[in-house]
Amino acid sequence: MTLSITDIPALDDGRLRTELEALLEDAVNGGASVGYHAPLESHWKRAFWDGVGGLLSSGAHRLLIARGSGGDLLGSVQLALCTKPNGAHRAEVQKLLVFTRHRRNGVARSLMAAVEETARGLGRSLLVLDTLKGHSGEPFYEATGWRRAGRIPGYTVEADGAFHDTVLFYKTL
Repeated sequence: MTLSITDIPALDDGRLRTELEALLEDAVNGGASVGYHAPLESHWKRAFWDGVGGLLSSGAHRLLIARGSGGDLLGSVQLALCTKPNGAHRAEVQKLLVFTRHRRNGVARSLMAAVEETARGLGRSLLVLDTLKGHSGEPFYEATGWRRAGRIPGYTVEADGAFHDTVLFYKTL
């Protein structure tokens, strides 16, 4: 699949904002554990991307999007830069989202490679992330060179009402 990845400095484009809200809704309604439960209500989509927009304006956050050859949004990923003096070498990869219909086409791998390259370019040498235990993220991150650091029991309450564990991963660049 041919795609292009763009680093988005601000969320002031209404069309992009609509696409990103649809992406979050698709991910949540498709079972992704990204902080929300299905069905995702409109106010949560707006609030989420409002928050990301604020973080982007702070300069300590990056948003990368992937578009297909036809210009359609395929997915996104975020990078939260540590701003503390003792953490200027690290960042957290957050909210890797790919439209359900575009999964298993290399979009997530391309976004992860791009976010790692972005982090390198910003002088970051250590990345961390977490994912729901037992979800597709675990084998995906292992297959892309991430190392398991541990597990936190009962980290989230999922739509089924039960507590679920999260798995922590890291990667040295």
